[in-house]
Amino acid sequence: QVQLVESGGGVVQAGGSLRLSCAASGYMYSINTMSWYRQAPGKQRELVADATSHGTTRYADSVKGRFTISRDNGENTVILQMNSLEPEDTAVYYCKAQIVGWGSRDYWGQGTQVTVSL
Repeated sequence: QVQLVESGGGVVQAGGSLRLSCAASGYMYSINTMSWYRQAPGKQRELVADATSHGTTRYADSVKGRFTISRDNGENTVILQMNSLEPEDTAVYYCKAQIVGWGSRDYWGQGTQVTVSL
């Protein structure tokens, strides 16, 4: 049973920083792309950033220059470093991983709340 466990959310003032972590555990042969999504109240879930196993990254325009995604392939972990946070970044952040095991499918974490206050 594959699980993704997120940590690092919380409440921070505008301009502050938070670091989100997501660790994958269970049987897996490999992990392809690992991603962070977020969903604010009343809005659709949106892609924040993702990173392939080869190190290619991409970001939503709204977070470019402020957020950095990184992976530790040996630890099956993905990190989202969030700097210069804005109230508009307030959302539940979800980790997603494309995992190859018995088959290949996407797995999601349970989500972690990030709240940015003025």
